[in-house]
Amino acid sequence: MTTVERPSADITELRPVNPDLFRALLRRQASTVTVVTAVARATDPACLGGIGAPMRAGFTATSFTSVSLDPPLVSFCLGVASSSWPVLARAEHVAVHLLSAGQREAATVFATSGIDRFAAYPDWTSGPFGVPLLDGVLAWLLCRVVHRVPAGDHTLVIAEPLALGDGGDGAPLVHHRGGYTTAGSPT
Repeated sequence: MTTVERPSADITELRPVNPDLFRALLRRQASTVTVVTAVARATDPACLGGIGAPMRAGFTATSFTSVSLDPPLVSFCLGVASSSWPVLARAEHVAVHLLSAGQREAATVFATSGIDRFAAYPDWTSGPFGVPLLDGVLAWLLCRVVHRVPAGDHTLVIAEPLALGDGGDGAPLVHHRGGYTTAGSPT
């Protein structure tokens, strides 16, 4: 049996994980930018006028990934303290939108707290199940939520794509080092 010696890591370079260092390290990973939209029936009491009226939510996510091809499954994460969480916690269907390089405004609007994101970004229509669908995206996936897995201060949402929308070819919007950029042309 042959062994390969690896250079030993300099222990002085290793630092304990703390929230600030962890966040700084994760900012080095480039991620595609998506907007997830959902709708759920409200549970407000009748005195508040919310008798089952649908509530919409949308948020920018860079945690979107494929999970399985057979069956087709995708996932994304959302913080449970997010203003979108109450809707996502009850939503049966979601749409995941892959943003194009020219959609920084959509990414910014859906990442902004304290606003009506759908009023601030009017380029959407109501799709199947009432789920908002954004215009001008590279693609979207209409999905059925199949699992919600608690994970620290977030929840991992696993969803099954039911329908796909292809907006055409183009460069994706990418998040890197706290800002938006685009991916270079494939070589």
